[in-house]
Amino acid sequence: MNKKKIIVFVACLAVLLAIQIKLLQPWLLDVASSDLFLEETQDLANPMAISNDMTALAFTHCNSYINKELNSDQAATFSNQPTNAWSIGNYEYIVNAEVDIANKDTPNSIYHYVCRIQYDKGDDLSGGSNYENWTVEGVTGLPDL
Repeated sequence: MNKKKIIVFVACLAVLLAIQIKLLQPWLLDVASSDLFLEETQDLANPMAISNDMTALAFTHCNSYINKELNSDQAATFSNQPTNAWSIGNYEYIVNAEVDIANKDTPNSIYHYVCRIQYDKGDDLSGGSNYENWTVEGVTGLPDL
């Protein structure tokens, strides 16, 4: 009886493995290589740090977001331009900059932050200066934010 259970178990395992290798994996590779997830825009990704009008706007809107999220007893002083900014395609940007945050009870502290932000209007760049057309997807490097 035990021998039959082991044989049935091994046979079922072999069938599941064969189905995965012969059917499921090729189908998943076809889906991943298709245009299903492709978003075509005029904004191409760039692995090098860049500085253009859209990265400047992204930096400005990240700073606005940080100012809104700070406590009322904190004041922020931002640098004039980001340390680095990258376009990761589809009007998404990563901004690396520093901010000097002053608290009432503690001395000023300089923090280096990274902000990921996306312009929501796609190829229509006319609304770039409007904060409502941007979505901040995350900020790291700042305490309590």
